[in-house]
Amino acid sequence: MEYTVKQLAELTGVTTRTLRYYNEIGLLMPAKINSSGYRIYGEKEVDKLQQILFYRELGIDLDTIKKIINSPSFDSMKALKEHREKLLAKRRQLDSLIANVEKTIAAKEGRITMSDKEKFEAFKQKLIEENERKYGHEVREKYGGEVVDRSNQKLKNMTKEQFEQLKQLEEEVLNTLNKAFVTGASELAQKAADLHRQWLCYFWDHYTKEAHRGVTEMYVADERFKAYYDKKHLGAAEFLRDAVRIYTMN
Repeated sequence: MEYTVKQLAELTGVTTRTLRYYNEIGLLMPAKINSSGYRIYGEKEVDKLQQILFYRELGIDLDTIKKIINSPSFDSMKALKEHREKLLAKRRQLDSLIANVEKTIAAKEGRITMSDKEKFEAFKQKLIEENERKYGHEVREKYGGEVVDRSNQKLKNMTKEQFEQLKQLEEEVLNTLNKAFVTGASELAQKAADLHRQWLCYFWDHYTKEAHRGVTEMYVADERFKAYYDKKHLGAAEFLRDAVRIYTMN
């Protein structure tokens, strides 16, 4: 089957404007242009669009998707299996949150008792599974499965207060980093590095300067980590890495 932009939009639910944008940025090109000047998409492009939509559903940005699916080593079957696993993990997260809400309702109605720790279990599990889905392979390859498992267990064992402190600290790291990046203030940059150290210690059993430098190098090398820190300011990941280099020299 072959489709024009309009026909492909009707088939997939993706707007014609989005399809044209995907063409402009080189993410999804038509198979050919016919004699009337219409862009024509074939089976290969339909399959590619499906992959793009799977990745978008998993929250991956367009630049990263483009690099993944245009890579010579891209394996569509492997990608489909990975999508399935990630979507199943996402479903488990939702099921866990739904169960937590239902339990909370029952507690509010006086039918059961619920500890403060239980109220946050689903959120902690969601954070663990999201981290595993996004970065698990790379982090386990770099630091080893045992280290990652201990980190996940440490998160699971956090009290309500510790978990709230962790989320506040994560926000403070980003805010301080962005302010330091804009102003160029070395004091703020070093504060961001120290806050980042404190944040890491919520997950790590043992802090070392070498590991701190290593993890920020990974932020720069891996596009997904880089995108997280560069969300507001392009180059913020490198800025944090450089700040941590200075911080760990002392």
